Amino acid sequence: MNKMKENTPLFFFKNMALTASLILLLPTFFVAHAEDDADTRPLFKAEDIFELEVAADPQVSPDGNSIIYVRRSNDIMSDSTRSSIWLFDLKSQEHRPLLSSGKNYYSPRWSPSGNRIAYVSNDEGKPQIYVRWMDSGQTALVSNINEAPSSLIWAPNGDHLAFTMSVASDEKPFSVSMPDKPDGAQWSENFQYVTKARYQADGKGILDPAYTHIFVLPSEGGTARQLSSGNFHHSGPLSWAKDSQSIFFSANRSDNWEYEPGESDLFSVDLQGQITQITQMPGAEESPVVSPGGKQIAYSKRDDKKLAYRNRYLHVIDIDGSNDKNLTANIDNSVSNFHWKDNDEIYFQQTVRGLTQVDLISTTGKLTTVATGLSGESLGRPYTSGTYDYADGVLAYTKGRTDRPADIFVNNGKKETQLSFLNEDALGHIVFGEVREITYSSSIDGETIHGWYILPPNFDASKRYPMIIEIHGGPHLAYGPVFSAELQRMAAEGYIVFYNNHRGSTGYGERFALLLQNKYSSKYDFSDHMSGIDTLIEMGLVDPEQLYITGGSAGGIAAAYAIGLTDRFKAAVVAKPVINWISKVLTADSGLYQIPYQFPGMPWEEFEHYWERSPLSLVGKVNTPTLLITGVEDKRTPMSETEQFYQALKLRKVDTVLVKVPGSSHGIASRPSRMIGKIENIIAWFEKYRVGEQE
Repeated sequence: MNKMKENTPLFFFKNMALTASLILLLPTFFVAHAEDDADTRPLFKAEDIFELEVAADPQVSPDGNSIIYVRRSNDIMSDSTRSSIWLFDLKSQEHRPLLSSGKNYYSPRWSPSGNRIAYVSNDEGKPQIYVRWMDSGQTALVSNINEAPSSLIWAPNGDHLAFTMSVASDEKPFSVSMPDKPDGAQWSENFQYVTKARYQADGKGILDPAYTHIFVLPSEGGTARQLSSGNFHHSGPLSWAKDSQSIFFSANRSDNWEYEPGESDLFSVDLQGQITQITQMPGAEESPVVSPGGKQIAYSKRDDKKLAYRNRYLHVIDIDGSNDKNLTANIDNSVSNFHWKDNDEIYFQQTVRGLTQVDLISTTGKLTTVATGLSGESLGRPYTSGTYDYADGVLAYTKGRTDRPADIFVNNGKKETQLSFLNEDALGHIVFGEVREITYSSSIDGETIHGWYILPPNFDASKRYPMIIEIHGGPHLAYGPVFSAELQRMAAEGYIVFYNNHRGSTGYGERFALLLQNKYSSKYDFSDHMSGIDTLIEMGLVDPEQLYITGGSAGGIAAAYAIGLTDRFKAAVVAKPVINWISKVLTADSGLYQIPYQFPGMPWEEFEHYWERSPLSLVGKVNTPTLLITGVEDKRTPMSETEQFYQALKLRKVDTVLVKVPGSSHGIASRPSRMIGKIENIIAWFEKYRVGEQE
């Protein structure tokens, strides 16, 4: 109680209008409840998901006195997530909305002098760029563009804004002569022509011929002018030269770019559209950030080895491309999000054992960790995430807890302070499941595996509980001890929920991530999962007769593969899986990358390898009742994959249900109601096969 008072800014009590009962609440999952003293507060319910809010994209003013951030809130009437922009004044402790009229406002960026912010909004229907004057609150629409802008950034002199935008191409495969349509005639829609190797994308469907280009726009409004040229994608983030006369970016401008998904170089383009190549090394050079003095560039570097995972390192190079140096060669993890503190030190972030942190490294290699426990956008499942910004001695970042989504925190080098408390009104009265850490050895080779399990609220140590294992996607991603609406809902229904960072997960070094090279899914990650389950059983927590399994994407593959290897699970829910790798890589949007980086050859050359890694190869052994759920518009793991498994299980007369999510791409929990629908279907399926708890 005292600690909360000491670390809570005054605005929390004055401006957020919390009741005395809310102010007095403590995080309950840290408290060990007696078995005869159950917490009587309500549990986390499906409808509570609509009340969740999350802080994102903090931006520190150039003078370090203010922070703006994006506040995302779920709208139960429109079944969508709304984005507003809020400001926190560090001197006055005022916390107030800047832009929150019901439209979406995002990507706020301070001008170099701090007197304005630029942002993107759909106020006019299509996303456009606006500028707000901070002294008067006046706003101006400064763009008139046809597509959504990305990578918005101010020129150092404040005169221009740069951004990237998709531009349609008039490429045609060949000339076709059609007869003229009579006036008033209603003919069928025009045919679609597909000519590119990468012709579709999840969430977009079939791609029209278009390329990403760099634009510049006067900051007081006017015509957006395209700077880059050619039929190539020019990617952000962007970075201006100190003199505001050129912009640095990353691209693959090779004629063979479609077949080189792991290749890119650094370039600059001046205000007249002249493009200059800065790097030309094998692999991916990305995310350039020019130093305050304008003489060096920090950037991300990944080598060109054809492997599913490679670390990304922080490099520094002179502005002309000379004197390249790897600053994080001794860090065995991928690093990202670079901010120069001065001309000699750079901030970056990395994920280590399920937790995201911010580090500071000097150009001579001195390393210091300055903030830990970051989290961010992921509300459904406990994926590692989070972001930060830095200016004038102030570090602002997103950070949450296992019972709270991300809020805004600041660190001035001396202490950490929480600024926002976005979910106290919705979650402060709810009791959540306690999240506990676990490490164990995999039975297949003794590899150490790290994970967590969530106890049901009001856990009774004298009982053994049903258990759900939830497997993350990727597979080169990671979970952590952060908020998870989906897993907390499972725990609220009386399950112990187990999740791990199996081999292949990130944040444990390159060697660990590559333990699944050409092996996912397989007996190796299966052993990682089953060994964790057996450990929880040996601890006396889990009823061995009540085991349930689920996972999405790569986790869906693992779940489908697992039930082909064991009958220990009472029921399974397989979400958006790959069932047949041979058909998947030839129908999904990711095949161009997956074939050269995740397989030893083409599917017609390595047929047996693809087949052995496919859950369909084991379907003849599946007896586990299985619910399948996939988005109808999924291009990453197409519906045809799920349908193959459904039909095969039906032919074997296994109890099976196929749930199709209309209008949804790969992210089947992208809308609040879809997240609720996903988790409530999972719970209902498991409840169908659940038996009474054992004493």
